[in-house]
Parts: sequence; C-alpha cells; structure tokens
Amino acid sequence: MKFGISYSTPFFGVHPETIAGFARDAEECGFESLSLPEHVALYPGAKIGPMELPPSLPYADPLECLSFAAAVTDRILLGTGVLLLPYHHPVVLAKRLATVDVLSGGRMRLLTVGVGALPGEARAAGVDFATRGRRADEAIDVLRLLWAGGEEGVSFDGEFFSFENVCSFPKPLGTLPIHVGGSSAAAARRAGRRGDGYFPGGRLTPEERRRQFDLARTVAAEAGRDGLEYTRWGTLDMSTEDVEELAAQGVTRVVVTPGTAEPGRRREEMAAFAARFGLG
Repeated sequence: MKFGISYSTPFFGVHPETIAGFARDAEECGFESLSLPEHVALYPGAKIGPMELPPSLPYADPLECLSFAAAVTDRILLGTGVLLLPYHHPVVLAKRLATVDVLSGGRMRLLTVGVGALPGEARAAGVDFATRGRRADEAIDVLRLLWAGGEEGVSFDGEFFSFENVCSFPKPLGTLPIHVGGSSAAAARRAGRRGDGYFPGGRLTPEERRRQFDLARTVAAEAGRDGLEYTRWGTLDMSTEDVEELAAQGVTRVVVTPGTAEPGRRREEMAAFAARFGLG
C-alpha cells in the first residue's frame, strides 16, 4: 500500500511558509505523494451535493503550488486531487505539466483529473457543462499525443480541439500517468478506458464502490489495458485493519489529510500515522 497526503489551501492556507513546511514534513515522514485540489472559480450558492462552498474559499492553483513545493523537497511525488480537466486547454496544460515534471526531476506522477460538479464554474470557464465529460476524454488524448510527439509535430481533429503539426517541448521525464477521479459510472469507465488509475470520491456505499471499480477494471480489460491503480481517501486515525480491508478491495494507494491546521499538532498527526504504517 502507498500513502499520499493532501494539502487543501482553503483549510491550511496559501502562505508560502505553510505550504513549504507541510511539503517538507510530508517528505520527512515518508509519504509517497503530495496532492492538491482545484476549483478555478466559485460563486455565491455553489454547492457540491448538500455542501455549499463559500465563494471566498482560497483555492490556489494546484500546479503553481506543486511547483513551489517541488523546490523545497527532493523525493515526494506531486499530484492533484482533482484537476478539473475540462476547464484547461490541453495544449497549454501539456506544457505546464511537462514543465513541472522537468523542474521537479520527474516527480509529477500522480495527476488525477476530474470533470467538475459546478455548472457555474463551467460557464465561467466558457465550457458547456453538459459536454464536459467528452471534452475531458479528448483532452486526455491530446495530452498524451503532445507528450509523445516529436519534432515533426502531431495533429488532432476532434469535437473540441483541433490543430496540425504541433510540437510541444520540453517533454515529461518519462511517462506522465493520468489518474481519473470522480464518483460516477462515467468516471469509472473513463478510468478504465483512458486512465492509469481510478480515484473515486463522493459518498458512495461500499457496494457502489465495488461495482464502480469492477466497471473500471472491466472496461480496462476490454480495451486491452492492465495495471489500473486504485486510490481511495483515508483518515490519519485509520488503523492497520482499516488499511488491510481496503487492500482486500484492490486499493493500492490511500490519500489522507490532517484534521488540524495548527502546524505543531499537524506534524504530530502526520508523524504518528507514519510511525503506525512504517513510512520513511
């Protein structure tokens, strides 16, 4: 089992010393990866399910934060949980992700993408909310095409993106995996068809989670793909028995987040978790 940790700027803040301290603590404790969530735009009344999101929540850009964290760490892998892929143009995003990977020495390895759940956010980004899933599918294809292309250039002619003989350099340092987040059957199918891993969120029952991971694996097998990773959220107070139960379900990675923003107590929580599971 691999263990990642998430940093939420609305909860922990956007102060550079706080981000740097968190990243260094996570690396010293032995966590595999550091990930950040994304919202590109909020608005009054925005809700995800029953939860209303105050419009003043400071969701900092995750890739900028990860680049900053990479500069103060040496080993910890970098990720998103999740990056809202339909709201980024993939030609621009390919360059940004490759740059973070190069500057971090090949550590941009846990990119997780989702399609977003806020119609107003889609409108603000100029995206049709109803087609965001198809747009995300195309964007994944474009990212991989650009990263694989050489000096002769690559071309693409899709529903949302079209270009001819385009070159995108620098390249990531090796294969840059793309994990797929989301709690819907569509997300599970996307993970199986196009993803290197599946990271479901949402308030699903154990049976719903089992069905969706089975769906992801079935779609992957039908597409001739294997090795699909399975990431789930966990808590810093979870027991070894909890982790063993997740492993029995096929989970390969658990991502946790501290329950306190106070630096001293947060470090203690992280260190206690690391000691319990023998990280480092």
